[in-house]
Amino acid sequence: MKRSPESLRSARWFAPDDFRSFGHRSRVLQMGYGYEDWMGKPVIAIVNTWSDANQCHAHFKQRVDDVKRGVLQAGGFPLELPAISLSESMVKPTTMMYRNFLAMETEELLRSHPVDGAVLMGGCDKTTPGLTMGALSMGLPFIYLPAGPMLRGNWKGKVLGSGSDAFKYWDERRAGRLSDQAWNEMEAGIARSHGTCMTMGTAATMTGIAEAVGLSLPGASSIPAADANHIRMSAATGRRIVDMVWEDLTPAKMLTRANFENGIACAMAMGCSTNAIIHLIAMSRRAGHAVSLDDFDAFSRRVPVLANIRPSGDAYLMEDFFYAGGLRALLERIRGHLQTEALTANGRTLGNNIAGAEVYHDDVIRPLDKPIYAEGALAVLRGNLAPGGVVIKPSACAPHLLQHTGRALVFDDYPSLKKAVDDPDLDVSGDDILVLRNAGPRGAGMPEWGMLPIPTKLLKQGVKDMLRLSDARMSGTSYGGCLLHCSPESAVGGPLALVRTGDRITVDVPARSIHLEISDEELAQRKAAWTAPPERYERGYGWLFGRHILQANEGCDFDFLETSFGKAVPEPDIF
Repeated sequence: MKRSPESLRSARWFAPDDFRSFGHRSRVLQMGYGYEDWMGKPVIAIVNTWSDANQCHAHFKQRVDDVKRGVLQAGGFPLELPAISLSESMVKPTTMMYRNFLAMETEELLRSHPVDGAVLMGGCDKTTPGLTMGALSMGLPFIYLPAGPMLRGNWKGKVLGSGSDAFKYWDERRAGRLSDQAWNEMEAGIARSHGTCMTMGTAATMTGIAEAVGLSLPGASSIPAADANHIRMSAATGRRIVDMVWEDLTPAKMLTRANFENGIACAMAMGCSTNAIIHLIAMSRRAGHAVSLDDFDAFSRRVPVLANIRPSGDAYLMEDFFYAGGLRALLERIRGHLQTEALTANGRTLGNNIAGAEVYHDDVIRPLDKPIYAEGALAVLRGNLAPGGVVIKPSACAPHLLQHTGRALVFDDYPSLKKAVDDPDLDVSGDDILVLRNAGPRGAGMPEWGMLPIPTKLLKQGVKDMLRLSDARMSGTSYGGCLLHCSPESAVGGPLALVRTGDRITVDVPARSIHLEISDEELAQRKAAWTAPPERYERGYGWLFGRHILQANEGCDFDFLETSFGKAVPEPDIF
C-alpha cells in the first residue's frame, strides 16, 4: 500500500473532529452502517447506468451487488451512485445529445461525494465514452465494467445480428420480398437476452477500446452479459478498484498517448464502428493525450481487420468472438501493432495481459495473413467538400463504390428524404450519391441517420448498396457505402451546405479524397449566398448543447469540458 488511511480523499469528510464531519458520520450511521464499515477504508463509488428503459443494462440491477461484493471482499466501502441511463434504442432525438450530459454528471458525482475511486458500469453505446470522459476529468482511480453483449438472435434456425440483420431484412420487406408475419417473428427473436448489441456495433467497439486502452480488467469486454463469467468479472472489478485506490493509480499516472494509440489499433482490427473516431478522440482529449483523424487513418493503413464479426464480417457475432478467444486473443494477434509497455487498470502492462492468449477459431479471429480486410476498418477522406474530414467504413462497403463519381441527390432534412425514397417515380439511379445535410452536431444533435435508406425503386431493381453522404453518424451495426461525419457540418456553413442536386461528387477511398466537381469561384459564390438555419433550441439543455458542441473531427465534446479549457477544478469546500 502506497497510501495511509489518513491520506484518503474520503477522510476529508469523515476524519476531522469538527461539527461538519460529525454530520457526515451521523448520516452514514443513519443508513445503518457501523464505523467499522467505512472508517479508514477506501470509499468506492459505483456509477450505475441501470434503468427500466435500458434493455442493454437490465442485468445491472443484479451486477451492482456483485461489484459491491468484490469491494467488500477487498476491504472497501461501496456506494452506488446512479447516473443517467442512455438507451440507444429509446432515447430521442439521439443519445449523442446526452453523452456529454453523462460525462458532466459522472465528473460531478465523483467530485461532490466522499469517494476515493470508482467503478463505472456501462456498455450501451454512449455510456462507455460518457462515463470515462467524466472520470478522466475528475482524475480519481477508476475502472470500467462493460455490460457485455447479448446472446445471438434466432429466427427459423437462422442466426440474427442486432441492427445489421434488421437493416437487411427491412430492405427485403420494403422490396416486397418479406411478409408481415415473418417480420413479426424476427422482431421477437433478434434480441433475446439482456446485454448490448452482439454485432461489432458501437457498444462492442467502445467496450473493446476501453479494454485495449487499459480501463478494464483483461478479457472483460468479451464476456456475454448472460454468462456466469460476467458475474465473476463484476466481483473481480470491485476487488481491483480498492487496490487501485491504495496504489493511487490515477488516470494521470496510468495513461499516456500509447494507451489511446492501442485503442485505435484495436478498433481497426475489430472492424469497428465509425463512432469510435468521435468517442476516442473525445476521451483522449479529456486525458490530455489527444489523438486525431489523421491517427485513425494512419493506423487504418497498416492494421488489418481480423475479427470476422458482422457487419464487417459475414458470419459471426460477439458470442462467437468470446468462444474464439475474445479480445485478448485478437490483441495478441496484432501485438506487433501495439505499444505493449502501456500500463493498464490491473497494474500490469498490456503486453503482460495478452501474453499467451490463444485463438480457438481461425475463421472468427483471422490470422494476419488472411484478414477480412487488408487495411483497417475506417478511412478518412478530405477535399473541398470536407476540409475537416469525412469518414467511411470501407470494410463494410461494396468494393465498386470505393472509387466512384456520381450525381448528388440532396435532401435538407430527414422527413423529405424518408418521403422521397419510397416514391416510385423518384429520379434516381444506383450511380447517384444521396446527400443528407443539417444532421450534424449543431444541426440535429448528430443522430444515427447516416445510413440513408436506399430508394425502394432501386431495391426492387436489385441495388444493395450506393454512396450516401451526410454530416450525421450511423449505427455501428450499419453497413454500406456511407460517408459520415462530414466536417464542418452544414449547419455552421460547411461546404456540405452548398451542394445542389445535380452536382457531381468524386469519391476516391484509396486516395483518401472527396471532391465536389465545381470551381472554387462557384463554391465561393454559393458560400456568400448561404444563410444559417434558425437555432434548433431556444432554452434548456439543447440551447447549451448548440452553443458549446465541438465538430465531429474534434470529438463532439463541449468546449468548456475539455482539459485545455481553464484551470483544473479544485476539491469542494467543506466548512
